[in-house]
Amino acid sequence: MNHVPRWLNTLFLTVVLILPGLIACSPQNSSDVATPGPQSVVIPLMTRPVPDELVNMDYSGIHDDVVTLSGGRWEGEPYEAGAASRPVVGLVEDFYLSGDLDGKSPDEAVAMLWETAGGSGVNSYVAVVGRRDGSPVNIGTALIGDRVQLRAGRIIDRHIELDVIQQGPNDAACCPTETVTRVWEMGVDGLNEGEVQNKGTLSLAYLEGQEWLLVGTAVPDGLEVILTVSQGRVAGQSACNRYFGSITAGDTPGEITLGKLGSTRMACPPAVMELENRYLKALSSVTGYGFLNGKLAMTWQQDGEIKMLLFSARDL
Repeated sequence: MNHVPRWLNTLFLTVVLILPGLIACSPQNSSDVATPGPQSVVIPLMTRPVPDELVNMDYSGIHDDVVTLSGGRWEGEPYEAGAASRPVVGLVEDFYLSGDLDGKSPDEAVAMLWETAGGSGVNSYVAVVGRRDGSPVNIGTALIGDRVQLRAGRIIDRHIELDVIQQGPNDAACCPTETVTRVWEMGVDGLNEGEVQNKGTLSLAYLEGQEWLLVGTAVPDGLEVILTVSQGRVAGQSACNRYFGSITAGDTPGEITLGKLGSTRMACPPAVMELENRYLKALSSVTGYGFLNGKLAMTWQQDGEIKMLLFSARDL
């Protein structure tokens, strides 16, 4: 069995503030998600379900009874009277697909949900929502797995395809390293999964061929913070200057070491330089990476806490 550092498990369970404005919420903290206010937009009866509709509706296939989300979250009764542990289900933020899954108009929407019973496990589900008599209805739900990391998703030829990192035969439950593509299609009885396409073990090759754009923090208009990885080198734009350095895979998939970072010497306004300094200091501390709801999460441990930088992918 691989000896995987336990801190990787915390990627799913504990996320802390790194840069001002950069906040990622774990499932247990999803109560921080604001409940949408009254909607002023009238949704035509024959359009696909939109994201605002998915946060307040019924979902089946997770528990024996239907789960009704309110503001993207549902909480069940405590397992024991007065106990804190209870079942919780929530909608994964920033994930939404739409396309034709049943050959009929309008198109369907695809959401992801997470579910926890209060322990270390966090189950993920894929859910299809169609429009029936003008209202959004959950027409299929399927389990993806426990502590599965989502890399990307799409709808192709009436099939849902999700690129995920899941537990391999020798992986600890906390720390998946097997990269696969999972495929589902709509049937008369709901979602049916097809053959799993194994893509190999997680490696730095999965970070290559794309620009990774820092998200979740305020960057002055016209500037971007960018990360690229190629052939053992890391480089990019740190708000003001270009930076570069080495990146080396560790003994365990998901572990990395960054060499000393160099950069150009342009001067920018103080606020930009402050952001750049914080970013480069954080990046130089990174010791691991994974994926969180389709975003690259570069992580390190400080004073017993897991800290992370989040990036969205952009094709080169």
